[in-house]
Amino acid sequence: MKKRQFLVVSGPNLNLLGSRKISIYGEGSLEDIHKGLETRARELGVAVECRQFNSEGALIDCLQAAPEKFEGVIINAGALAHYSYALRSAIGAMLLPCVEVYISNVHAREEFRHKSVIAPVCVGVIGGFGKKSYILALEALVNLGHYDDDSLQPGVA
Repeated sequence: MKKRQFLVVSGPNLNLLGSRKISIYGEGSLEDIHKGLETRARELGVAVECRQFNSEGALIDCLQAAPEKFEGVIINAGALAHYSYALRSAIGAMLLPCVEVYISNVHAREEFRHKSVIAPVCVGVIGGFGKKSYILALEALVNLGHYDDDSLQPGVA
């Protein structure tokens, strides 16, 4: 039986974690998040492939190729989440469940962070739990197939 695989993508500037606004994003690097995800994935009997892009186009190219290899996607799009309709279209076109992740609680921050243009094409949004938001997103995706509730589909309230 083939191991279930999930893609984890992080957007612009997330490679600077650990040196960038530690009061907001905490200590530790994106590599630390990736190692934690790999450990949790092994415990869950699945696999993750983690990538980071500072370029919107490269992120979109990665998402377009995702359905060939992955069952779902975890995305922290960074600032792109708030304005990139191209990214929104790429997520919607994948036809894979996608969970949007934030490290911080964006609703407790600047007003421009309160609106995500990609959230409507994701099955859920997890944020405010620090770097553990990624782990929670992985657990949600792994368990998504265990529910027969149509309300878990994007755009269904």
